[in-house]
Amino acid sequence: MKYAYPAIFTEEENGQYSVNFPDFEGSGYGCFTGGNDLNDAMDMAKDALCLVLYDMEKESAAVPKASGVKDFKVARNEFVSLIACDTEWYRRFYDGKAIKKTLSIPSWLNAMAELQSVNFSQVLQEALKQQLGV
Repeated sequence: MKYAYPAIFTEEENGQYSVNFPDFEGSGYGCFTGGNDLNDAMDMAKDALCLVLYDMEKESAAVPKASGVKDFKVARNEFVSLIACDTEWYRRFYDGKAIKKTLSIPSWLNAMAELQSVNFSQVLQEALKQQLGV
């Protein structure tokens, strides 16, 4: 899934930035982070957003509706920016560990596949990706 949420960036007195995603307040999944400078804060914001949304998807939690960037009044040391993330990419990158699955196929099909040195795991992965459209 692809998402975009507004984040409020606050420049602190030491030049660092704190970042808050107001749409997640009260959801039980607060989403905030910070960075040593603006570039770091942008990277951290994307990572924090993806992590929270990924957790919400895993737990089948209701994902909040995104507000508009103009829906927030900010102080002089703040600005609002949309942060986009792709939880499918995040899931592939961070949760790529292999798990074992037991399945059944007809004996004749197994014999034919073994004769041709078919990699069963690879075939199943490709078929699942095609079935799921990923």
